[in-house]
This record gives sequence, structure tokens and C-alpha cells, in this order.
Amino acid sequence: MVSVSHVVQPRPRTLWEAGREPGREVAALTVALLLSVTVVEVGLSARLGLLFDLVFVALCLYAALAVRPPDFFTIGVLPPLAMLGTVALLGLAQPAAVARSTDGLVQATVTGLSHHALALVVGYLTALAVLAVRRRVLTRTTEH
Repeated sequence: MVSVSHVVQPRPRTLWEAGREPGREVAALTVALLLSVTVVEVGLSARLGLLFDLVFVALCLYAALAVRPPDFFTIGVLPPLAMLGTVALLGLAQPAAVARSTDGLVQATVTGLSHHALALVVGYLTALAVLAVRRRVLTRTTEH
């Protein structure tokens, strides 16, 4: 007599379910990469520009996809804080990269944020939308 064993294979995770990294690690890597691209772009062109904006949006997407579900809040607040921190650091160290060279820290920060507001809005909305979809998919998956 032949015994047939049926092994139930777990279904493969979707893109929305794949994130398993701790929030602190994802946030640290995201900020490190953002600061790295900032140094590269300011070194090449002396100002923040399109490269920074594109990388910012991509990093917001990466963070929202990579983080584990219990740490969604960390990534949900990361984009505006990362942008503010980066622009404020530049406003302190090299104001001409985000504003006029004679601007003080507050003015350089406000000017820098206004120049990169579109990237901030797109990156932030992307991160929040991905986190919302992931939450919904994960909720449905655990219900079934």
C-alpha cells in the first residue's frame, strides 16, 4: 500500500506582504542613503536638485515596502522628518545649497523645504498609500 502525503505549501507572499525589516533599521538606512545622495549631489552641483528629489521619493517607497507591519508608524512619520533634517543640516552647514548663502538657518530651511515641496508631498503620499494598502492586504490575509 502506497501512502500519499499531502504537504500544504504556504502561499507565496505578495509584494504587499513581503516587508519584514524592523522600523529602526529601515529608517536608519533610508536616512543614511538620503544623506549620501545629498552629499553626492551637493558635491557635484553645489545645490540640491532633481537627483535628491527622485531618490527621496524612491526611498519613501522602499521604506514603506520594506518595514514590518508593527513598525508602520515609524515609516509613516519618516518622510517629512527626513526631509526636514536633511534641509536643516544643509541650511546650517551650507545654506547656498538650499537657499541664498546669506540666509540664516530658519530661512534656509524654509526655502529648501519650499523648493523640494513637490518631492516631499509625492514621497509622503506614496509612503502613506503603500502602508495603507499593506495594512488592508495584511488584514484581509489574516481574516481568511
